[in-house]
Amino acid sequence: MKYLKFKNSNEQVPIGKIVCVGRNYAEHAKELGNEIPEFPIIFLKPASNVIFSNEPVVHPSYSNNLHHEVELVLYIGEDAKNANDEVAEKAIHGYTIGLDMTLRDLQNEFRKKGEPWTLSKCFDTAAVLSEVVLKKDYKLRGDEKISLSVNGTVRQNSTLNKMLFSPVEIVKYISARMTLERGDLIFTGTPEGVGRVVPGDKLVGALENIGTIETTIK
Repeated sequence: MKYLKFKNSNEQVPIGKIVCVGRNYAEHAKELGNEIPEFPIIFLKPASNVIFSNEPVVHPSYSNNLHHEVELVLYIGEDAKNANDEVAEKAIHGYTIGLDMTLRDLQNEFRKKGEPWTLSKCFDTAAVLSEVVLKKDYKLRGDEKISLSVNGTVRQNSTLNKMLFSPVEIVKYISARMTLERGDLIFTGTPEGVGRVVPGDKLVGALENIGTIETTIK
C-alpha cells in the first residue's frame, strides 16, 4: 500500500484510485490529432503505479515512445457522490503536481484497433507525484502557471485556466459515475508540448504556488 506525502503535515492517507482526465486542454488534443471532447475523457491508473519526486521512471522495454505529461492533481479528502458545485469544491482538500507517463506507441496502436488504452497508461512508475499542498494552506486561483522541462529545455508551458473542464466540473462529472473517496487522486489533464523521453533524460515540472517535481528516465 502506498501513502500520500503532504507538505506541512504528517497525515497518513493511503492512495486510493487514480482517476485521470484525457484531452482537457484544447491545444493538447489538437497536437495529437484528436477532437476536442464534449465531456471529460476518463481512464484509471492503479496506486501501484505511483512513485514520488526524485525517484526514477523506469522505461518499459516493450515500448519505444515514452511521453511526459505534466498535470495538476487533485487530492480528494472526503467522499463525494453525485456532487453539486459546493460538494465538489469541498471534496477537494488539496493539490499536487503529477506526471502521467504514457506509452504513446502502445496507445496509438490500441486506439487504431478500438481497444482500451489501459496498458499504455498503467505500468510501474507511470504516475509520479510531489507533495500534496492542503487547501487550508493554499486555495487554487485557477490561473496558475504549469510547465515541464526536459534536460533544461522547456517543453510544456501553460496556465490552468486553459483547461476545458475545471476541477469542480471534473469532480462533479466523475462523482456522478463513481463514488470518490478519501485518498483518491484526480489527474486533470496535460497541456500541449508532450513529447518523447529516453533513458538518461531529466524531467523537472513546476506548478505555481504548489511545487516542483523531478525525475529521471532509467
